Amino acid sequence: MGGMLIDYLPVLLHIIVAVGFATVALLANLVIGRTGTRSANKDASYECGILPEPGPQPRFSVKFYLVAMLFILFDIEVVFMYPWAVVFRDFVAAPAGGTGILWSMLSFVVLLLFGYAYAIRKGALSWKG
Repeated sequence: MGGMLIDYLPVLLHIIVAVGFATVALLANLVIGRTGTRSANKDASYECGILPEPGPQPRFSVKFYLVAMLFILFDIEVVFMYPWAVVFRDFVAAPAGGTGILWSMLSFVVLLLFGYAYAIRKGALSWKG
């Protein structure tokens, strides 16, 4: 029983250090932060040296968000392809062979290609109009 508790000692130490650091940082902020003086100039928002303009911000085109979502969609595919590529050689060398893992990734890539062709056909990646 005692050996099991000793295994969790690094975790407990990590928690104590994290809570201690957070406490010290907050207390230091309270002590040091009170010495500063506030002014309207310091409290104003700063945007690259340009005075902020009141009023509505410029609107982005829906195409911008559509391209951003498509980028995320096609970028996430790497999250699935990288681990597959890491273990592919081990699966091919296995007695059962790597045909199952190959066909699953091939179907995934074909599905992505259909989605990409659909997006191009619908004009989602065209900046005109």
